Amino acid sequence: MVNSNQATKTISLEQYGIKNANVNYQLSPDTLHKLTLEKGQGVEAKSGALSVNTGEFTGRSPKDRFIVKDDITRDKVWWGNVNIPFPADRFDALYNKVINYLAEKEVYVRDSYVCAEQELRLNVRVINEHPWTNLFAYNMFLRPEAQELENFKPEWLLVNVPDFMSIPEVDGTRQHNFVVLNFTKKIILIGGTGYTGEIKKAIFSILNFILPVNKNTLPMHCSANVGNNGETAIFFGLSGTGKTTLSADPNRKLIGDDEHGWTVDNKIFNFEGGCYAKVINLSEEHEPDIFRAIKKGALLENVILDTNGEVDFEDDTITPNTRVSYPIFHIDNIQVPSIGENPKNIFFLTADAFGVLPPISKLTPGQAAYHFISGYTAKVAGTEEGIVEPLPNFSACFGAPFMPLHPTKYAEMLSKKMKDSGVNVWLINTGWTGGPYGTGSRMKLKLTRAMITAALHGKLKDVTYVQHPIFGLAMPTTCPDVPSEVLNPKGTWKNEKAYDIQAKELAASFRNNFSKFEEFANAEILAGAPQG
Repeated sequence: MVNSNQATKTISLEQYGIKNANVNYQLSPDTLHKLTLEKGQGVEAKSGALSVNTGEFTGRSPKDRFIVKDDITRDKVWWGNVNIPFPADRFDALYNKVINYLAEKEVYVRDSYVCAEQELRLNVRVINEHPWTNLFAYNMFLRPEAQELENFKPEWLLVNVPDFMSIPEVDGTRQHNFVVLNFTKKIILIGGTGYTGEIKKAIFSILNFILPVNKNTLPMHCSANVGNNGETAIFFGLSGTGKTTLSADPNRKLIGDDEHGWTVDNKIFNFEGGCYAKVINLSEEHEPDIFRAIKKGALLENVILDTNGEVDFEDDTITPNTRVSYPIFHIDNIQVPSIGENPKNIFFLTADAFGVLPPISKLTPGQAAYHFISGYTAKVAGTEEGIVEPLPNFSACFGAPFMPLHPTKYAEMLSKKMKDSGVNVWLINTGWTGGPYGTGSRMKLKLTRAMITAALHGKLKDVTYVQHPIFGLAMPTTCPDVPSEVLNPKGTWKNEKAYDIQAKELAASFRNNFSKFEEFANAEILAGAPQG
């Protein structure tokens, strides 16, 4: 429910060691908006949304996220390049520096919670250095009602200090920015970066540990919506593959656009209370729900405004990763509360820049597990420094940077849930057709929507399928409102021999990536690999 009123009570931060801070507690979005403008930290767009620049960092910095290695995490976390260990004593020293930094400063405190399923609710207190990052917390987390705040007991603390720079040789960080998760003390420290996505992904990371380990609940990097028939659809995918866009369907109620859990009793629930959408090349025609959500209360990041305050959504001068956060109630057609039941269709979204994968294919259980563990999409020129041609990008479980446990742990849970619920699993290529990036063209959004709609309505149940010769995927030969010639990717290429070469190269990339998981995978999963 919309809860934007400011709290009248005040709180002390002395319990955290933060002395003499000027605490702004539970300020309304309007007040945070106004303060940001007054402090010169942002400007107002013509739509009424607040627009800010996040500074040096315009995206996450995965190599600077650490987990304190202690008795809780030592034998459970999958340590390595994704989950980097941090000594407990170094955390204590860094924490003390951060709280001393905040002493006597003006800070912004918000009490909120995550997990719409009440039995799994986790109360979080966020302490922000800036008003606009506190607005982000209001938008993205679930908002307690006024009476709930009277006796609110935070279980986790998140301290966000963008202007505090660590000293790597002293503090044990890689560079001056950092995200450190401490599961014993239930504290998250984020410093040296203004990119707000670090806040939401830090919470996602702790839930990805807590829920499977303690609650037998599967955390998922996915969007979800529910139809009039009560059936829930789940959309997995990495950034840029269409999770937010495709789940914002005017004919279905949105549960959430990015992070969900799947309970023992088959409920799908949103972790969050808002959406964090990419806005590069956004248009009202193609993504009306997101476009219209950018109004007073929304927070735009790293966009370019013209002299009239209009956003140039095509301008990537600052970054291609332009963003907006907004509370979920900015979307008209939402599920309240953010919980769905009866999951019947899962879509794995990939933006294949090589033009190899079919626009839609149906997966066997083994293929589903294989593609889930693989988590494939492609990076294209311009998305990251140094990338001049498409590169395969594999992120286990479609969210490796946020997964503290071994990927096979999540895959085993998903496989069991898929089999128990009898869910259909589809692979959707939202990437290129007719050739690779630079030669072919991006699959039209309206065709992708038509394929997903057909799958949701059971219209692909009795059609004829053919098997992809290399990836072994079942490809429908017909689909309502979709030209048949686009359904088999090889036929869209002018040079079919060139397609075969490209497909075999991509298949080799899949197998090479999966080699590190082979010893943990059973025969059914291994059979889901491309064979060509």
